[in-house]
Amino acid sequence: MKYILSLVLAISFLSCKNEKELKSQNKRSETVATDSKDFLIFPEEKHFKSLKQITFGGDNAEAYWSFDDQQIVFQSNNTKWNVSCDQMFLMNADETFESKVPPMISTGKGRTTCSYFLPDNKHIIYASTHLGAEECPETPMKVNGKYIWPIYESYDIFVADLEGNITAQLTNEKGYDAEPTVSPKGDKIVFTSTRNGDIDLYTMNLDGSDVKQITFELGYDGGAFFSPDGTKIIFRSSRPKTEAEIAEYKDLLSQGLVQPTEMELYICNADGSDLRQLTNLGNANWSPFFLPDGKRVIFSSNFEAERGFPFNLYMIGIDGKGLERVTHSETFDAFPVFSNDGKKLIFSSNRNNGGGRDTNLFIAEWQD
Repeated sequence: MKYILSLVLAISFLSCKNEKELKSQNKRSETVATDSKDFLIFPEEKHFKSLKQITFGGDNAEAYWSFDDQQIVFQSNNTKWNVSCDQMFLMNADETFESKVPPMISTGKGRTTCSYFLPDNKHIIYASTHLGAEECPETPMKVNGKYIWPIYESYDIFVADLEGNITAQLTNEKGYDAEPTVSPKGDKIVFTSTRNGDIDLYTMNLDGSDVKQITFELGYDGGAFFSPDGTKIIFRSSRPKTEAEIAEYKDLLSQGLVQPTEMELYICNADGSDLRQLTNLGNANWSPFFLPDGKRVIFSSNFEAERGFPFNLYMIGIDGKGLERVTHSETFDAFPVFSNDGKKLIFSSNRNNGGGRDTNLFIAEWQD
């Protein structure tokens, strides 16, 4: 999914690292700190003019800019912030949170995911399980030795103001409704739902009206984002092909689960037409986001990894050409999102965490 549970996969992979490997990673970080003008940037990361760390503990991800680029909403499970599972937090774009706690703007109940600003910069949308139960739902990690993500049926999509007051509920269908993002044109929301028995993409107006299904093939379709002009949608998908794959997918789905280890990127028009597969790299390709020019996509992938990690950021043209590696981490980089003015990129990373498991937010000044 397009939410912080995605980190379970990376964290599980990191648990495979032994002490020698972690010491090697820390040694590399020390070398970079000595040799580089900006110690957070690895020498090969030529697209980063500067890099600023803005959180310092817990799992922080799914960070999205307000339409005016002045604020950022993100989710965190940082126990020092008095939360037991993912909740939504608000920050100004120039803030950092090493010694202070940002304001929480979700209810603090259930598990939340996938917040996104509305065009008025005064409201957000996000998915939450709090109507199902006030406690954090369980987070299964493996089934038969394979990594899985839960698809909670209690997720629905809500609108809230920046004080955390819920002002509207946009979905109330039975099943999973989550992963909403808003078109830069400010007129549509794309989201993922199981309301028809599979995991497909839908669009709706900002008030929840005019719901339309736009993907129809068997498989998990999620993590969708509009292009800067609002005409296209990029998303990740696991499309089972063989009888065995289809049977396994349906069995997991019946349990409210999906397996995220084999995913490729797909692109289509905003109404679902002209659907085509963009990547064919193998392993997990996910968290895609359009570059400001609308002609390229940045995403996270472990397709070059032999043991499931590292995950790094890559770019590719929407014509499927020009694949380029952006980050050079030895652990985990994901959830890249450009500011609306195209000057900055926020993403989540395990870098500079002392060899531990914390995943923090970083903002880079972008240069082509």
